[in-house]
Amino acid sequence: MHDISQYQDFFINYLEKQSISKEPKNLYAPIEYILGLGGKRMRPVLTLMTSEVFDTDYKVALPAAMAVEVFHNFSLVHDDIMDDAPLRRGQETVHEKWNLNTGILSGDAMLILAYQYFEQYEPIVFRDLAKLFSKTALEVCEGQQWDVDFEKRSDVTIPEYLKMIEYKTAVLVAAAMKMGAIVAKTTEKEADLIYDFGLNLGLAFQLQDDFLDAFGDPETFGKQVGGDIIENKKTYLYLKAREFSSAEKTSELEELFNLQLENNTAKIETAKAIFNESGASSATQEAIEMYTFKAFDTLEKMNINAEKKNILRTFGENLMGRKV
Repeated sequence: MHDISQYQDFFINYLEKQSISKEPKNLYAPIEYILGLGGKRMRPVLTLMTSEVFDTDYKVALPAAMAVEVFHNFSLVHDDIMDDAPLRRGQETVHEKWNLNTGILSGDAMLILAYQYFEQYEPIVFRDLAKLFSKTALEVCEGQQWDVDFEKRSDVTIPEYLKMIEYKTAVLVAAAMKMGAIVAKTTEKEADLIYDFGLNLGLAFQLQDDFLDAFGDPETFGKQVGGDIIENKKTYLYLKAREFSSAEKTSELEELFNLQLENNTAKIETAKAIFNESGASSATQEAIEMYTFKAFDTLEKMNINAEKKNILRTFGENLMGRKV
């Protein structure tokens, strides 16, 4: 097996060889742009890594990894439109750089392109990949809708929120890993276990993302810090702060998350102060650790050698401590 940076290089080399520059230019140029913005490439790396965990050369998994990355970026293009986000990975979002209609249409094209990469596999593998992918894509849409719905609700519960981030984020991380297992033609049991590993890691990843959205460094985070607060999103931080706070502080927080302001600096700082004072910040970090360790527990049930378990565990530990 290889280390994470090598898998990233392998994938980027493959990505750069893809022929996406086609006509009409205004359909494909935004796709090239968003795919070229970089990012951690976590999901495709997981697909490549998982194939080698199950003793299959990473090269076999490259088309599946590409499908995962194209789909992930499709979802980001449309999420940014829905959130009216100005930045993605520190650069202009697609709809800001081009326009709203281009963002919608190029995103649609990306979803179709993602499926085309599965055509490089034999029929049985194609079937299993496409079946998992369709299920995952629908779940991601369901998670996104819950996310939108929650902005207008004041009674969101923590179990509801966890279900939302499971669908919106974690299922794609899990599917990325299971695709590597499918390509490697491992047993159904092992494929399901690696899916569970990825699901718990994905939950930890999203909770970490929520935390960094409020407390991350703008220089390294690559997105607008405080974006969730501006959008009045009921994140784990918010829900825990409401759970832990006095009636007075809870009322203040709820009022804060009903405001639509031109200048949000004071709103962001007030919300962060409540998150810290209430213990919500600490509770969120504890939850990140808990889901990471749940993922590690799944590793112990898998029929792979200790070295491979350690590689997967190190990946999880690095995610838990990330700053970007």
